[in-house]
Formats: sequence, C-alpha cells, structure tokens
Amino acid sequence: MIKFSLKCSNGHAFDSWFKSGTAYDELKHRGMIVCPDCGGSKVEKALMAPAVSQGQQKAQTASVPEDDPDTPSTAEKLKALRSKIEASSEYVGTRFATEARAMYLGDVPDRPIYGEANPTEAKALIEEGVPVLPLPFIPTRKSN
Repeated sequence: MIKFSLKCSNGHAFDSWFKSGTAYDELKHRGMIVCPDCGGSKVEKALMAPAVSQGQQKAQTASVPEDDPDTPSTAEKLKALRSKIEASSEYVGTRFATEARAMYLGDVPDRPIYGEANPTEAKALIEEGVPVLPLPFIPTRKSN
C-alpha cells in the first residue's frame, strides 16, 4: 500500500491510499479518483515529503479550530456525501457486483447504483476493469 497526498483542481488537499503507484495511475486514467470535498475528478498528486522519523520529537501540524462554524467536520462531509449518493443512486444490496458487471458489459442500461460486494467480488470487478469505488460508509439499510 502507498499513501499519496492529492490535490483537486479546486485546491482541496487530501490523502488517499492505493495498492501501488500503478493502481493510482490506472484509477486516475479512468477518472475514478475524486475529491472528497467537492467531488471533482481533476486530481493530481501534490508535492510530498518523505516520512522521516524524528525520534522522540513530535511533528507539528496545522489544524483548523474545532469551533470554527464555517468549517464542516469530516463527519458532516461524510453525512452529506451519503445523502447525495442515497438520493441520486439506486441501492442494489448484495447484487452490486452482478449489476455493475452487467452495466459494464452493456447488458443493462447504465444508472447510478450502490450496494455491497465482498472482497472477492470487489477484486474481480477491479481486475475486469469495471469502474467501481468503495464508499466511506456502510449503506443506511445495513445500519442499526
């Protein structure tokens, strides 16, 4: 696994993990890397510095004050993303791999879907070139 610092065309910076540098290149080529803040797909690697151990010294990081009312929290951003996906996509549950593959092959019309796939199904979809991405939340229908 490799972690890249990324930046979208709107200036939002974020980090993401990839199986390899080649995996990043393939996903970028297919337009499957999107900004978690704005959903933009024009994403590039940002300038990165190597992680160097400082011994007992802790790295200093800049942070946004938590009480800033104009700065949405990560939880709020995820909630908004979930709402947008649920409102604009069809939940297909455990049929996700079958539905995604059928759309990719042209057997059924394209439509926005989301659902669940086990690791074996997800790996097979990626290896077949089916454009899929994991969601950073569990579908509402699976939550208690």
